[in-house]
Amino acid sequence: MAKKECVAQCKDESSMLRNRRGQMNTGEQCPVSTHHESTQEENTEDDRLSEGDSQSLNGTSAQHDQDIYSPNNEAQSTVYFLLVVLLSFSTRLYKIMEPPHVCWDETHFGKMGSYYINRTFFFDVHPPLGKMLIGLAGYMTGYDGTYPFLKPGDKYEHHNYWGMRGFCASLGSCLPPFAYLTVLELSQSPTAALITAAMLAFDTGCITISQYILLDPILMFFIMGAVLSMVKFNLQRYRPFSAPWWFWLVLTGVNLSGALGVKFVGLFVILLVGLNTAWDLWSLLGDLHLSLMDFGKHLLSRVFGLILLPLFLYVTIFAVHFVVLNKSGPGDGFFSSAFQSRLIGNNLHNASMPEYLAYGSIITVKNLRIAGGYLHSHWHLYPEGVGAKQQQVTAYLHKDYNNLWLVQRPNDSDAQSGEPDLVRHGDIIRLEHKETTRNLHSHLHEAPLTKKHFQVTGYGINGTGDPNDLWQVEVCGGRKGDLVKVLRSKVRFLHRATGCVLYSSGKTLPKWGWEQVEVTCSPYLKETPNSQWNIEDHINTKLPNISLSVLKPHFLEILLESHIVMIRGNSGLKPKDNEMNSKPWHWPINYQGLRFSGVNETEYRVYLLGNPVIWWLNLLSLGLYVVMVAAASIALRRGVQLDKRRTEHCRVLMEGGGLLLLGWLLHYVPFYTMGRILYYHHYFPAMLFSSMLTGITLDTLLQSADLWLRPPYSYWLLRGGLAMLFLAILYSFYMFHPLSYGMRGPLAHDPASTMAGLKWMDSWEF
Repeated sequence: MAKKECVAQCKDESSMLRNRRGQMNTGEQCPVSTHHESTQEENTEDDRLSEGDSQSLNGTSAQHDQDIYSPNNEAQSTVYFLLVVLLSFSTRLYKIMEPPHVCWDETHFGKMGSYYINRTFFFDVHPPLGKMLIGLAGYMTGYDGTYPFLKPGDKYEHHNYWGMRGFCASLGSCLPPFAYLTVLELSQSPTAALITAAMLAFDTGCITISQYILLDPILMFFIMGAVLSMVKFNLQRYRPFSAPWWFWLVLTGVNLSGALGVKFVGLFVILLVGLNTAWDLWSLLGDLHLSLMDFGKHLLSRVFGLILLPLFLYVTIFAVHFVVLNKSGPGDGFFSSAFQSRLIGNNLHNASMPEYLAYGSIITVKNLRIAGGYLHSHWHLYPEGVGAKQQQVTAYLHKDYNNLWLVQRPNDSDAQSGEPDLVRHGDIIRLEHKETTRNLHSHLHEAPLTKKHFQVTGYGINGTGDPNDLWQVEVCGGRKGDLVKVLRSKVRFLHRATGCVLYSSGKTLPKWGWEQVEVTCSPYLKETPNSQWNIEDHINTKLPNISLSVLKPHFLEILLESHIVMIRGNSGLKPKDNEMNSKPWHWPINYQGLRFSGVNETEYRVYLLGNPVIWWLNLLSLGLYVVMVAAASIALRRGVQLDKRRTEHCRVLMEGGGLLLLGWLLHYVPFYTMGRILYYHHYFPAMLFSSMLTGITLDTLLQSADLWLRPPYSYWLLRGGLAMLFLAILYSFYMFHPLSYGMRGPLAHDPASTMAGLKWMDSWEF
């Protein structure tokens, strides 16, 4: 008898899901098809409803789904979706070629796209996928990679840039349709989905950030793709291991690897999907109809689709990155000597040089800390009040003539003719800067930034100095008399007079130090990469050369090194002097935007700023959502009898809305903990979740009009509220659209300006 009841239950649920999605296979086995939702409903409803009420609730959900996905509503939803697609692409692709000059960060990401076309190695703090796609888009549309992208405002002239802008705009145009489909699946309400899509389609900030050669539209495309795929996968819970189930699981993993492959911010959506998956697996574990063997299959499938597959794709992105960028370029100096030896055109690629260091050699000295830089000096002095006013010594991340040093004996009188003597472990040397002829020097003055260390300077002239110019060479792990091997020996330089050790702190000097890395003399003698150096370039015509081909590292070594460099580069992005640094609390209130182009009346001005009506409505809706969920929770806890429609509204608010609120928190709150420089555009991924939550919140609020008014007044309030909402979105877009599509003439404070009267906050700069 139990078997017959099970089969009957399966048929009932199959019928419900077929009405809902039109895709259900009635041949599923009962324990699998009922494993998730039935258990969840029993566990939650038994606490607040009688058994009869619970059965009524189940019937309500099915009836609600049938009403939503009746033929008329299916057609309505399709029409809405097509309208959203049309509006989204038209608002993003409109005036895509204007302005015809470099805007804001196009100078970085357009240049990096050119590097891919030219196969030139460079360094960036973000993973490579976004720049690779920009370069590919440019290459496929006829861009030849020759434009220099020197600075914002430079004219593109005859160069073909529309493909790169069009590619980014096309991905940005997918955001409103993706949001529409996501909200539709979470709420089963075309109205809620349309509200969300309208807010994103007509937001001036989303339009602006999608129209230029930037990483943001690519990142948000993958984030929204991952969220939509996750929601679609959740809906396949009744059809485990079917083709659609596998499709949405795999697509979720692909989008996760894409998001992380563009920016490390993709970790936040990975965390969102991970938490959702953990909750799903926990629910499966509590399903007594599911055997442990079947649970193991579910666990392994998610490990494959959401961990192993994304990891494989992410590593593949870097493999392609290293294969394509095989020529020496401006990023060489950020990486180790071994890494550089694989780059065509680098002085270490298939090179040969003397194997052992000798007196009279011209060398460059590279710190072994990742992105530690080359020992460097220049004619500029330390400013007044920063130690002794002597010549600056820094670590520089790029190859430069000022990185060259001459290895000298302690006294010129000790010089010998004939064959050069080799430098050994324990020898005392003097390092003379090739360009300025001043000696590497230290003394008891405190270092500029690391106050417990001593200052390092350039002192003397033409080799003439004092005892503070002497350094003892120490080969790490070596013994007295061991030779110093070029590239392969880890070397420390101990200052003879003070006993400290030459050190690269990794801290960036102010503008007086040309924002190069601080070099100090550390009194702490523990061996660390900061105090270890290697001899990279080595010129000595009196010594025989050997091949350096043995230095080339393995793929996993360069993969690990590239991530260490990126992470340290990200953490090193500190605000510069007089540079605007946006605060996270500024973002939700739309406190201040970003100038993309132009600053005066004669220039073509584009200003990144969200549509204030939409952004402030999002902020209001966050508060409304919390109040509504609190009221619904209290009502359910107190056993208030809710009708079928009201119960469904509570479910949508708590489940769908809760997922979106979690997404907003994960993409916003972590920025409060970051020490790096932050910008307004960092909020846009969180804004996507906020807008989707607004769609669900406002739709639920308007659908509850019958709580206050009787029919037909409640119906009029619902329709009138929707009309006013869409009118406010459209009219605010009409008022603020020049921010996205360009402004000329007087600024907003001038009554003759087209934006006169629209500068609602003094912090806005248009």
